[in-house]
Amino acid sequence: MALRLFNTLTQRVEEFAPLENQSVRMYTCGPTVYHYVHIGNFRTFIFQDILRRYLLYKGYKLNHVMNITDVEDKIITAAAEQGLEIGEYTKTYTEAFLEDMEALRIQRPDLMPRATDHIPEMVELIQRLSGQGLTYEREGSIYFRIDRFPGYGKLSGIDPKELTAGGRQNADEYSKENPRDFVLWKAPKPGEAYWDSDLGPGRPGWHLECSSMSMKYLGESFDIHCGGVDLIFPHHENEIAQSEGATGNPFVKYWIHGAHLIVEGEKMSKSRGNFYTLRDLLEKGYSPLSIRYLLSSVRYRTQLNFTLEGLGQATSAVARANNFLQKTREIPADRPADDRVQEQIREAREGFEKGLDNDLNTAEALGALFTLIRRANPLLEEASVGAGQKHEILELFSAANQVFDVFEVEGNQLEDERVQELINQREDARRRRDYTRADEIRDQLAGQGIALEDTREGTRWKRSN
Repeated sequence: MALRLFNTLTQRVEEFAPLENQSVRMYTCGPTVYHYVHIGNFRTFIFQDILRRYLLYKGYKLNHVMNITDVEDKIITAAAEQGLEIGEYTKTYTEAFLEDMEALRIQRPDLMPRATDHIPEMVELIQRLSGQGLTYEREGSIYFRIDRFPGYGKLSGIDPKELTAGGRQNADEYSKENPRDFVLWKAPKPGEAYWDSDLGPGRPGWHLECSSMSMKYLGESFDIHCGGVDLIFPHHENEIAQSEGATGNPFVKYWIHGAHLIVEGEKMSKSRGNFYTLRDLLEKGYSPLSIRYLLSSVRYRTQLNFTLEGLGQATSAVARANNFLQKTREIPADRPADDRVQEQIREAREGFEKGLDNDLNTAEALGALFTLIRRANPLLEEASVGAGQKHEILELFSAANQVFDVFEVEGNQLEDERVQELINQREDARRRRDYTRADEIRDQLAGQGIALEDTREGTRWKRSN
């Protein structure tokens, strides 16, 4: 079955067909490294990772670029407040992001270019746009003329005549001919960092960065551009305008956007006390794999309500799957097969791939795997799963891990120190009468093949494999 994806540009689910045979060129919007990345952003990065992994699973050759935005108003302000150079300030949060990616098993793209390393390319793109009569200069800043690009609004559906001043770029209060136009090159304000260029001193506009870097590494036209729905307008709309305005060629074939998450039914914000970074959740004792599972368990275009209760359920789900895999690994080599299990395995594999082919319906794909677990578990207890089927089940979950990467197919991976750390957290939860959290930790350890025994002297543990 062919992969089908919802294309924001056409507002349709379309069969995916790369521009060049089996080679896919994909650009995904990365982080703005002014602080630690929050879980809302990581939901987007994980959906992009699922897409990346499934393209590879389907046999495509992939060239994947993700940018690092390391110059932007918030970065400049924060760096100045701390008395740091921009590069010194962003290095901390860039390294933290890479560490968080690794913890969540997000594969690194083939290239992760930084905006500040590509100022010459951005200047060149502005010069090309100027040559097309699409720019003008005011007080040292250069703007894009929206009314001279007839395709403006084709991604977002916005009528440019109805636009008013406002938004991330217009808030800078530079003088413009038209309040709907957006800035390409910003003249420096007193005390701000800037670059000298043929355009004069200044720094690039936010939208310009992605156009310059994506076209440098992927060409003037490429297959996929991803991001969160909040980037459709104005960021991605402006990318199209400046890229196609400069080249005259279609910029991107498929625009794929992920929905926001909310936390406990509300928009995430620090004032509400429901703002979480990955590190916040790890400090609470949650596993990165449980977090990854929860963030990938709902299809990317559906809003996800992130709750700590849901994270506990994700922990239990991963534990249930790993318990099943542990029991499967213990099947003796001489046990005969059962036709019922064979059919269950076949249906699970078909359901897994059918779900992902259906616009990355991760809920459907995971549901097929957990249906197999539910149906095959009783047969495992009856010793009705054969040695050959053992290998087929493990191979299926190994294939599923190529996409989801949350199952411990090869057996327990926990080190002794981590086991004891989780036991200590469980004992602390029990002292606080937080029995829900204590049970979650027990389930998490059980899923890793760790059996607990509570005694008068304390909690003992042993590996069950």
